[in-house]
Amino acid sequence: MHPCRVLFICTGNSARSILSEATLNRLGKGRFEAYSAGSQPTGKVNPHAIDQLKAAGIPIDNLSSKSWDRFVGDGAPALDIVITVCDSAASEPCPVLFGDFVRSHWGLPDPAAVKGDPATIAAAFEHAHALITTRLLALLNLPVETLSKEALQQALDRIGTIMDDEEEHV
Repeated sequence: MHPCRVLFICTGNSARSILSEATLNRLGKGRFEAYSAGSQPTGKVNPHAIDQLKAAGIPIDNLSSKSWDRFVGDGAPALDIVITVCDSAASEPCPVLFGDFVRSHWGLPDPAAVKGDPATIAAAFEHAHALITTRLLALLNLPVETLSKEALQQALDRIGTIMDDEEEHV
């Protein structure tokens, strides 16, 4: 059985989706294979996202801001789960990708939109990464290999409501 393949998408693919991809690849230890992409990629990974991953001891090799085009059509990896990480509460447009996979929305504020001194920006990235990590740990606790698509959808949607340091028992 192949690892559960998860694609994290947002508009720019420079911060939240990158943090999610790198963190799940680290925590998933081969059980999950994570990717990220954007509907309008910026073409570069946000340097603060790189700093946050380095601070957490997560490898940054092979991370790039890329279009979701590489995840559709011939030669694209078969995806099991697609998770959008846009902040619909801030009226941020959230891309929609079509295919035969489970979809969920894990919205969170964009740390790249935070303005201020370096400490304020670093704190925003640290907070976003902590929330992403909390949600990913909840995902790792799911028996994704045995859940029906409907049960997986419900569990992923519940995980997407976790805010800050809440504990979630799915």
